[in-house]
Amino acid sequence: MDANEIITRYASGERDFRGVDLRGVNLANENLRDINLRQATLNGADLSGCDLKGANFREAKLEKVNLQGAQLELANLIGADLAHANLTEANLNEAGIRGTNLTKAILNKATIQDANLNEAVLDEAHLREANLSHSALNRCHLIEADLTLAKLEGASFANAMLTGAILTGANLASASLSGANLDNADLSGADLSRTKLQGSTLVNAHLVQANLRGANLSWSSLRGAELRGATFYRAKLSWSNLSGADLKEAVMISASMDYVNLRNAVLTGAILPDGRTHE
Repeated sequence: MDANEIITRYASGERDFRGVDLRGVNLANENLRDINLRQATLNGADLSGCDLKGANFREAKLEKVNLQGAQLELANLIGADLAHANLTEANLNEAGIRGTNLTKAILNKATIQDANLNEAVLDEAHLREANLSHSALNRCHLIEADLTLAKLEGASFANAMLTGAILTGANLASASLSGANLDNADLSGADLSRTKLQGSTLVNAHLVQANLRGANLSWSSLRGAELRGATFYRAKLSWSNLSGADLKEAVMISASMDYVNLRNAVLTGAILPDGRTHE
C-alpha cells in the first residue's frame, strides 16, 4: 500500500489498516486521526507533522520513523517498536506507551504529560527539555538517557532503572523515585524538592547544588555521591548510607539524620541539622 491509497481510503471513511506494510511511506502533515495501524509495519516512514490523535499503533513496527512535531495525544503505542525514532516536539499527552521500545529515540522538547510509560525502554534516549509531568514511568528503563532540563514534576519512577542518566537541571519536584536505581546519574542542579526517594540507590551519583529540600531519602544509598552545596533542609535521611559522600558546604538544617552512615564522608563547611557549621 502506498501513500496515495491510504490517503484516499482514509478520506472515504476507512480507519482500519491493521497489519499493513507502509515501510518508508511519506505521509507527512496528513490528518489521520483515530487511524488503526495496529501491528502495522512503518519502519522508516515519514509521519512528521501528522495529526494522529487517538491513533492505534499497538505492537506496530516504527523503527526509525519520523514523527517530529506529530500530534499523538491519546494515541495507543503500547508494545510498539520505536527504536531510533524521531519524536522531537511531538505531543504525546495522555498516550499509552506501556512496554514500548524507545531505545535511542529522540524526544527532545516532546510533551508527554499524564502518559503511561510503565515498563517502557528508553535506554540512551534523548529527552532534553521534554515535559513528562505527572506521567507514570514505573519500572521504566532510562539507562544513560539524556533528560537535561526535563520537566518531571509529580512523575512516578518507582523501581525505574536510571543508571548513568543525565538529569542536569531537571525539575523532579514532588516526583516519586522510590526504589529507583540512579547509580552514576548526573542530577547536578536538579530540583528534587519533596521528592520521594525511599529505598533508592544513588551510588556515585552527582548531586552538586541539587535541591533536596523536604525530600525523603530514608533507607537510600548515596555511597560516594557528590553532594557539594546540596540543600537538605528538612529532608529525611534516616538509615541512609552516605559513606564516602562529598557533603562539602551542604545545607542540612532541620534534616532528619537518625542512624545515618557518614563513615569517611567529607563535611567541610557543611551546615549541620542543628545549625552549626562543620569545621
